[in-house]
Amino acid sequence: MAAELDGATAALLSLWEAARENTTSRLSSAQLRAVMVVERYDGINLRRLAALLNMLLSSASRLCDRLVAAGMLEREPGRSDRREIALHLTPESARLLAELRRDRRQRLADVLAGMSGEGRQALLRGLVEFDRVARAREGETRPAVEFRSAPPPPVRPRPAPDGPPAVRSA
Repeated sequence: MAAELDGATAALLSLWEAARENTTSRLSSAQLRAVMVVERYDGINLRRLAALLNMLLSSASRLCDRLVAAGMLEREPGRSDRREIALHLTPESARLLAELRRDRRQRLADVLAGMSGEGRQALLRGLVEFDRVARAREGETRPAVEFRSAPPPPVRPRPAPDGPPAVRSA
């Protein structure tokens, strides 16, 4: 079953990658993953981001430096500990993620249109259950954003900093 699923997901992964290349070609896969994690955990600190991305703190810091320079992330001092840095999406990164999702969903809709209604429902039920079990194994209980019909929450505007942000690790 695992081998068959691995083979069947190749088409899905190819569709995902084509949408990523079409909309986020200026971001690497690691940068896109980081932006998606920050979207999910708005205000995340650098230490937690590094843990969720399974990378060294220094590597995550350099990755964030590049994303800040590219206008994709903003840093601000943490609310509870000013030495800690909180990460947030910029309006540009929120727009880019929305565009990526529109592209992916259109590509998915094109493929789903060729499937029977029964096949589409079975696929959705199976993926929702797969997502629930996979997240439970990782200690997470909330469902994936991808399975919701509502758009992601809007990015809240932030006042411009008085100067360049200080680079601090959390």
